[in-house]
Amino acid sequence: MAVSIGQRRFIDASALNDISTTSHLGSMGKTIRAFIAIELPSDVIALAGDLQSAMKRDGLALRWVRPQNIHLTLKFLGDIPAEMVPDISTAMQQAGGALQPIALTVQGMGVFPGARNPKVLWIGMDGASQRLLQAVADLEAGLAEIGFEKEKRPFKAHLTLARIKAPVEVRQLLEAIERYGGYAPKSFQASEIVLFQSELKPQGPIYRSLARATLGYQ
Repeated sequence: MAVSIGQRRFIDASALNDISTTSHLGSMGKTIRAFIAIELPSDVIALAGDLQSAMKRDGLALRWVRPQNIHLTLKFLGDIPAEMVPDISTAMQQAGGALQPIALTVQGMGVFPGARNPKVLWIGMDGASQRLLQAVADLEAGLAEIGFEKEKRPFKAHLTLARIKAPVEVRQLLEAIERYGGYAPKSFQASEIVLFQSELKPQGPIYRSLARATLGYQ
């Protein structure tokens, strides 16, 4: 049960508005770590950074995600052969082409899986939830056709502010959620989905966009 109230450096290797794949993958046979997500506008990224800064000032020592690394993850693919990127791109285009852009609102704050043992601090997503769920379902179906296992857990749209690895004072955390979770909502329109490669570095992950699919493009 979730409790609720109310780091992206990336290199864009895509070139086309509808869908594109990158030539930056190197030799065939390479394995890459990948996920599919919706990028966030600058004002939502700034909001996430402001919330993190305020909670840091309150003394919360969490594993904060860099604001520029925050995104709305639709599907984590894990380690995949690089040569699968074109097939994944096609699945993205087929799923996205059947939908129109999605109006979303960033609102609320909470923790997963629950207050007794919090592991993730998140800010919530609201808005055209049914359309977003349909996009995820269509994407899952298309990816299943090329060999990816469907996610068994129900999709819960959220943006990860921090991961909680060390013991935390739960009362302090919940008080911070109560204090800052009532921020003014921010709305935006998601018009495309993006396939990212995640390169893990000592200073934090670097995200490289490998393909984009425009929602509503046929």
